[in-house]
Amino acid sequence: MMHKSHPVPFDTILVANRGEIAVRVMRTLRAMGIRSVAVYSDADAEARHVREADVAVRLGPAPARESYLDIDRVVDAAVRTGAQAVHPGYGFLSENPAFAAALAKAGIVFLGPPATAIEVMGDKIAAKNAVAVFGVPVVPGIARPGLTDAELIAAAPDIGFPVLVKPSAGGGGKGMRLVEAPEQLPGALAGARREAAASFGDDTLFLERFVARPRHIEVQILADQFGHVLHLGERECSLQRRHQKVIEEAPSPLLDPQTRARIGAAACNTARSVDYVGAGTVEFIVSADRPEEFFFMEMNTRLQVEHPVTELITGVDLVECQVRVAAGQKLAVAQDDIRLTGHAVEARVYAEDPGRDFLPTGGRVLALSEPEGPGVRVDSGLRTGSVIGSDYDPMLSKVIAFAPDRAEAIAKLDQALADTLVLGVRTNTDFLRFLLADPDVVAGRLDTGLLDRRAVDFRAATVSDEQFIAAAVYHWLRRWPANPQGPWEIPNGWRLGDAAPTVLRLTGGERTVHVRVTGTPGDGRVWVDDAEPRAMTAALADAELTVTLDGVRGRYRVADSDGQLWVADATGIVTLRETVEIDPRAGAEQVGEAEIRSPMPGSVIAVPAAPGATVAAGAPVVVVEAMKMEHTLTAPLAGTVELLVDSGTQVQVDQLLARIVPEPEPIELDRHDEKESRA
Repeated sequence: MMHKSHPVPFDTILVANRGEIAVRVMRTLRAMGIRSVAVYSDADAEARHVREADVAVRLGPAPARESYLDIDRVVDAAVRTGAQAVHPGYGFLSENPAFAAALAKAGIVFLGPPATAIEVMGDKIAAKNAVAVFGVPVVPGIARPGLTDAELIAAAPDIGFPVLVKPSAGGGGKGMRLVEAPEQLPGALAGARREAAASFGDDTLFLERFVARPRHIEVQILADQFGHVLHLGERECSLQRRHQKVIEEAPSPLLDPQTRARIGAAACNTARSVDYVGAGTVEFIVSADRPEEFFFMEMNTRLQVEHPVTELITGVDLVECQVRVAAGQKLAVAQDDIRLTGHAVEARVYAEDPGRDFLPTGGRVLALSEPEGPGVRVDSGLRTGSVIGSDYDPMLSKVIAFAPDRAEAIAKLDQALADTLVLGVRTNTDFLRFLLADPDVVAGRLDTGLLDRRAVDFRAATVSDEQFIAAAVYHWLRRWPANPQGPWEIPNGWRLGDAAPTVLRLTGGERTVHVRVTGTPGDGRVWVDDAEPRAMTAALADAELTVTLDGVRGRYRVADSDGQLWVADATGIVTLRETVEIDPRAGAEQVGEAEIRSPMPGSVIAVPAAPGATVAAGAPVVVVEAMKMEHTLTAPLAGTVELLVDSGTQVQVDQLLARIVPEPEPIELDRHDEKESRA
């Protein structure tokens, strides 16, 4: 692809990003013998990309506008560390022409296209007009600066309903409206202008014909400084949730070789329309019903999140190509030299909870295990101890599988996701596996609405009795001394006669159970609620737990933090909360308080209930703000309020915020003691 034997004039490159993309870029820089410089905010002081860099520079506080989006601070970091070039990654400043211009003024090379190309492609109207001149097909519509509502309404009948209202400066679906009838258009335009102005500071709109059952197919291009442009095939990115990509693959299962060549040529012409230099991606919309027909959507003037699938089927390191092109080297191959081999599929691992409508999650990574092996690649920003907050994008890593064909690649990715273990932060890995098993996904019958249609059918895994038992046994074993010196050191409520059980009240998902454990680790009994006792042996080595129940052995990885237990086994990862532990010497079971926990990371903005106040069921207790939304948390029952936070407190997902203490109602344990004695 490039002349790898030729040296580049860079000995130091600053990576103006964070997380998995910063780690991935540094991997190539290290292989090229180039010193890497990381930048970080206060929230990322101990992040993996900081630890893996040769040099790291603090930018500022956690908010991105005071750190990763501060052009002056990033340029200053590059100057102070002697960086000759800057790699922007994706997001943040990667498509900001002012950043490229500031670097040029400081004499530092921007590993991206010229600022003029970024400006044109960042304006949807200007981009459509530019590519149309080069014969690139665009969706029928009306697009020019300054269109009024009256002009858009007048043009809509000729375009043909349904139409899409789109903001010129936008992306990610913000400000977009689907309008199916003329009478809906005025209201849609008003709403789209408000949202576009709030999101982008620009309320310019345009109209496009709506393509039924659209597929999102994009083409990777490379261009050098000598006018050579080529493409490296396409990526299928139709599996999206609310306009955000979730699973990508290459090549697309939809395109035949002839269409692949045509869409690739259109992508190259798109690059030529703005004298593009470097790596870029041209996005097209393709009808699932008419795959031979495609239309230009936009160009991303940076490296895409999903670039690994292209690297795996072409054998090309796109980051290395970016460095060499920016250094003035020529592309060393022609289009006919590019070969697509095998199939690659990527899944994005997000800190989100599919069981709670994909609310973002967070927390500290207590245990981490990422898959490896032939045909498996992981681009990750995680390490054990990483703290995942709400300041940045919730994507944690990408798991990619490569195989000779699509079916094998999907199967390999499914197994890799099963082997992905993140304890301490809820992720979407179960949902990703749910998608990979969908018959339409397996068959390649994709469109951009498929994932949202399927998401309503997803159900979070129910916590099994064995997982409840594993959590209880883990807690019990941690209290068991290695070499007990007498009966009073053994946690079995020592007394004359039969030993009293240790009793834990655990909640997982919709279930709350009592687990009773008695005996010794080598000869114990355990039971859940009123079920029959089961013979049990157990051993704990660090966080690795082995529990044998009635002769059947299970292996678990367990971690705990702030009263929450994370249990992983072959079926997946579940979280449980220990509500109350029963003292085995007590004569009656304690009654647990009703707990109020934060549904997502955020900050407490109001506390309507006073400490010690008596409230009715449904009364507001705490208000949490997260992702610019307010969540009022109410009392689940009547009782006395015990507050654990104040207004202004930063909270994590599932953090305990308050308790509602009702009148206790003792429950006799005699029946369970009798059952255990009979057993």
